Amino acid sequence: MKISLDWLNEYLDAVVSAQEAVEALERIGLMVAGREEKDGDIVLDVETYSNRPDTLGHLGIARELAASLDIGLKPPDWPLLELRERTMDIINVQIADEDLCPRYCGLVVKGVKVGQSPAWLQRRIEAMGLHSINNVVDVTNYVLFSTAHPIHAFDLDKLSGDRIIVRRAKKGERLLLLDGTDLALDPEMLVIADASKPVALAGVIGGMDSAVSEKTTDLFIESACFDPVSIRKTRKAAGIQTDASYRFERGADVAYPPKAAVMAASLLSQFGGRSTGEIADVYPQPKKKKEIILRQRRIIELLGVEIEDEWIKRTLEKLEFGVETQQPGIWKIKVPTFRVDIDREADLVEEIARFYGYDKIPSMLPPIKVIEAIPDSNQEKLDRACALLFHRGFNEVINFSFSDLEKEQALGSGLPPVEIRNPTSSKTSLLRTTLLGGLMETAAWNVNRGIESVRIFEAGNIFYRLDSGCRERLALGLLCLGPVEEPHWREKSRPADFFHLKGACEAMMAQLRYEPFFFEAADHPFFEPGHSLSLVYKEEKVGYLGRVNERIRNAFSLRQMVWAAEIDLELLFGKQPRTFAYTPVPKFPAVVRDISFIVPRSVTSQDIRRAVEKLPLPVLEEFRLVDRYAGPGVPESTVGLSFRFVYRHPQRTLQAAEVDKAEREIIHHLGRILGIRLRSS
Repeated sequence: MKISLDWLNEYLDAVVSAQEAVEALERIGLMVAGREEKDGDIVLDVETYSNRPDTLGHLGIARELAASLDIGLKPPDWPLLELRERTMDIINVQIADEDLCPRYCGLVVKGVKVGQSPAWLQRRIEAMGLHSINNVVDVTNYVLFSTAHPIHAFDLDKLSGDRIIVRRAKKGERLLLLDGTDLALDPEMLVIADASKPVALAGVIGGMDSAVSEKTTDLFIESACFDPVSIRKTRKAAGIQTDASYRFERGADVAYPPKAAVMAASLLSQFGGRSTGEIADVYPQPKKKKEIILRQRRIIELLGVEIEDEWIKRTLEKLEFGVETQQPGIWKIKVPTFRVDIDREADLVEEIARFYGYDKIPSMLPPIKVIEAIPDSNQEKLDRACALLFHRGFNEVINFSFSDLEKEQALGSGLPPVEIRNPTSSKTSLLRTTLLGGLMETAAWNVNRGIESVRIFEAGNIFYRLDSGCRERLALGLLCLGPVEEPHWREKSRPADFFHLKGACEAMMAQLRYEPFFFEAADHPFFEPGHSLSLVYKEEKVGYLGRVNERIRNAFSLRQMVWAAEIDLELLFGKQPRTFAYTPVPKFPAVVRDISFIVPRSVTSQDIRRAVEKLPLPVLEEFRLVDRYAGPGVPESTVGLSFRFVYRHPQRTLQAAEVDKAEREIIHHLGRILGIRLRSS
């Protein structure tokens, strides 16, 4: 924004030098990018902010400068030579769209002699980088650069029907603009129209048909306030940028239109004009000034310094804020309408900081208040499970929660999916009902890029629809395919199999102390029949694992065998895990015995474990499966299983007779309830 120093001093009680002005403006954040001398005047190039439209004129800059230098502000008076006629008797002003034009004012000035501007006016206009056109146009530009409020002058005799209507353009209407553009108007554009046609593009530019010429004698002076968003859209659609639109886009002062119109009429009276006596002011819904409570305590909190109450009040009053003391240290502030950037108490504190001086505010680090996170036992369990899976060779992945109908049909989870109302594409039209789809996509992506071994897991929510609405549940998905170990010259890599996946699930359950748990044969839509198990804890199925069926593998273009599991963590975490118990290091030696059994194929090792655990054997510390044999010497309907039993007494050394007795009880019990017998050597 170009600011003339001579022009600026017209608004100040004291004469301010260029150096004083530059230092004072930069002290309050209005940086001066440059200055030049022009016809004995100094013109400053002041950088203003998009949210400070009041500083786009000399009056606004003078107000800031007066407050910074603690001097008086003296806006000049604008006397009128009035006619006996009222404005509304000559021309009827109507607003058809109050949302886009909250206020419209106008005055009629008759008897103006259009011609060359006086030297002082030409000098002011040229200081702004413009060329003088004629006295009427120069007056409108003078008002704009003086007050930051745009006005427009119409040739009164060229307006038909003695009416001014502020309305949206009608379909098919056109307007020949002052720059020669023949613009096709859009119904979203706001126009100024007479009784028959548009005569100006509201807030942007006037029309050629109502333009002032050398023959003009009677004028209608428009001074209004328009919606910033509407002006910006209109300006962009028309491809035009003007000084008026630049200011209206940033928010004009809704209280200033009458003053700007009077100022223009007063200046035109110097060229023989006489103004109508009563201004036409259409203001359907007058806006109240914003009121904000300002507290000394809040100023200290934000700035870290205590400022005198009297200084705060005096500074805000110089900036034309209304200040009413509520009680010591608390004020009710009425925000002037030209300060569109002030909305809350912090904005007022910023104003105080600007004029107090940022250099006077001490630099210090604010106290940091550490708020302890609310303990989340479920998140803690999830973190432990993820860490364990990572150390067992699984990599964590995060997939999108979106899915599509084709994918959901291929997976066949059996849960009704949740549809997205406004999906970004057809591939993201649903929310996933299982984690398996994302894991399969990730596996296929890696395999297609030459990665043979894929072991991944994901913890995330799945979504489905119930009669009562939409539900989401936390789940854990695991997937593995390809070799387990890296290739080695001495031995062939083992491929991932069901037991590799099952071992990871067992380790996770043991790590989280959800014991005892067990597996039982159960078919599931994700897995091949006869190749899947359910994970059971406290008599409730909390997950499934198995070999992914061919239908799903084909849907994701995977030819390899794929093993996967999905565990309902919300259901699992809702159950109470085994209490942690400390066990001291044993002081006495253990007795280890291996026993081989002939077991019917219908009996699982898990059945054996559950049967043994029911025996009251306090000396049995642990037992585990160590070998499996099927082949010559063992009937086809059976299999040979070898278990290692570990016996220990906590207070003394066990005797062989005690171990023999426990061993006989185990063999007898398993033979009686499961049909198991000892395997002969």
